[in-house]
Amino acid sequence: MKPSRATSVNRVLFLCTGNYYRSRFAEVYFNHLASSRGLAWKADSRGLAIDGCNYGPISQHTRARLQSLGITCATVERFPRPLSEADLASADLVIAVKESEHRWIFERNFSSYRDEIEYWHVHDLDCAGPEEAIPQLMREVEELVERLWAERQAA
Repeated sequence: MKPSRATSVNRVLFLCTGNYYRSRFAEVYFNHLASSRGLAWKADSRGLAIDGCNYGPISQHTRARLQSLGITCATVERFPRPLSEADLASADLVIAVKESEHRWIFERNFSSYRDEIEYWHVHDLDCAGPEEAIPQLMREVEELVERLWAERQAA
């Protein structure tokens, strides 16, 4: 994690391939949890290769799970966004949701940031259904929030 910037809110950036399903869920779920814990963190998300893999603003699986949790968010309706160097430069923490899928794309396009990224291991729909992947993503986000909370308490 980069040292905190001078601003009062730190930024975590979630990455996946299309910025349509996993990273979008992580973004909205993280913001919900961080807000409820009073953490000075805000999440955003981007895609590493958004061309041709999205069918609208957000995955039906992401939307359905957020609704079942009672979480609403205005950013749910925005269309996927590609990752830029400016996004990376403004993030305090960058997490790609599946290392085997994202490391090579990330390093090919943003090699100067290769040491500033954390990788998780949450499968996309080609390897796991939403009934498996979304609960795993929820656990990862919950553990991240707990880690950031503990770091805040220790500071």
